[in-house]
Amino acid sequence: MSTLRMTFVVALSTLLSNVAWAANPLNFGSDILTADPSGHVWQDGRMYLYTSHDENCQLDFWMKDWHVFSSDDLINWVDHGAVLSVDQLSWADNYAWAPDAGYKNGKYYFVFPAGTGHKDRANPEKSTKWMGIGIAESDSPTGPFVDVIGAPLWREPYANDPSLFIDDDGQAYLYFHGKGFDYYVIKMADDMRSTEGDFIKMDMGGYEPKMEGPWVFKRNDIYYFTMPENNRELAYYTAPSPLGPWQYQGVFMESEHDSNNHHSIVQFKDDWILFYHRWLETPDANCDARKRQRHSAAEYIYFNDDGTIKKVNRTEHGVGQNLTKKISN
Repeated sequence: MSTLRMTFVVALSTLLSNVAWAANPLNFGSDILTADPSGHVWQDGRMYLYTSHDENCQLDFWMKDWHVFSSDDLINWVDHGAVLSVDQLSWADNYAWAPDAGYKNGKYYFVFPAGTGHKDRANPEKSTKWMGIGIAESDSPTGPFVDVIGAPLWREPYANDPSLFIDDDGQAYLYFHGKGFDYYVIKMADDMRSTEGDFIKMDMGGYEPKMEGPWVFKRNDIYYFTMPENNRELAYYTAPSPLGPWQYQGVFMESEHDSNNHHSIVQFKDDWILFYHRWLETPDANCDARKRQRHSAAEYIYFNDDGTIKKVNRTEHGVGQNLTKKISN
């Protein structure tokens, strides 16, 4: 082996030995099952991850509370516990599904779906299930959050999977998945305790596939509307404003096990991070079975010069120290 090659091998080995990686799925220090991770970086520079909580052996996504975790390196996470439970709601008792969060007016806002009733999958006409979107407040990013209005933001249409985007001018927009009501958005009032005006049907450029939880963010003056297209693969649109008109750009992460996905995209320090959940075979002592369950995960996400998103593949190591940048530097 040449001296140059030997030097390169030694240097690479040293580099790899000093690179720390996160587990993928993310390691929260326990066997808690989480999904629908919503990532946010607040004033202290830490990453905060708001998630739904799958219970062992839960019946048909009957979920009861939401959790928050934080980290300053995406590797070591602090579990801050449950920030809100359906037991604290007067208008819902189930379906603590995908949440989101925002910061405005010196307060932290937690926007969440919850509901009542039962979904009869065998006889849909007998279903009594209803879901709405609530908003809670706290002086801390880790809660506890309080449902100060004691009601959903609206009762019709049936809605879940909220995404709260606050633009540079302070205007907050609420996107969601609605029953027969997808690709709508509504403005939040300045006090963040009610909506303002009517629902706005967005121009999606003529392409409106079946979708679930949207996530909207802004990068370099481009607005991104991202979603699980057909409730499976992650796809996106771009626009010059948070209301569109939107131009479809395609899929950036394929589906896994033909199962649903739910995600968020957020900048952390010099990197952009994609949080999502995976369905992985998981030992379940309570159920005495081994089945696929949801686990929060993360990947780096990269952009082309024109702002389009590069394809993202699932990895076993996920995120941590960015090895690509380490080598290039």
